Amino acid sequence: MPIRSRIRTVPHWPKQGIMFRDITTLLKDPVGLKLTLDDFKKRYKDMDIDVVVGIDSRGFILGGALAYLLEKGFVPVRKKGKLPAETVAETYDLEYGTDTIEIHKDAIEKGQNVLIIDDLIATGGTMLAACKLVEKLGGKVVECAAIVDLPDIGGRKKLEAKGFKVYAQCDFEGD
Repeated sequence: MPIRSRIRTVPHWPKQGIMFRDITTLLKDPVGLKLTLDDFKKRYKDMDIDVVVGIDSRGFILGGALAYLLEKGFVPVRKKGKLPAETVAETYDLEYGTDTIEIHKDAIEKGQNVLIIDDLIATGGTMLAACKLVEKLGGKVVECAAIVDLPDIGGRKKLEAKGFKVYAQCDFEGD
């Protein structure tokens, strides 16, 4: 059974008309979690990556586990006000407003190759903001990775238009 089939769809959450793709069902399934991490490891084990960046909060689960498997360091990108030391921030647009994410100022060294990972790409706003944070610190984004891409929303195209490579394990198109 593939990864996509292990992801639950929750209709009308968080608001009417939204079909929420819930990866918690994938993560709680030991076979699903193994399939997910094995696929990411296979893809990235031979790439020149120095550090894995995970986006708050589901990207922490994936990024931490993948960094361990790749024997790389892990760096969290968090929502504003959650990191204790000096940070660099990036504000981005959401479908319904704006948000800000931050990274520690000393988290990425100039010239480091960085893999950014999150659970899902929708509008691409959060992922693009994370890319900008990595670049502000002098890092190079090797690829943006996610379990799910929602192509109808256009985030992947937005990221690719800015020159970023994108990998998603599955997509949910118009359903």
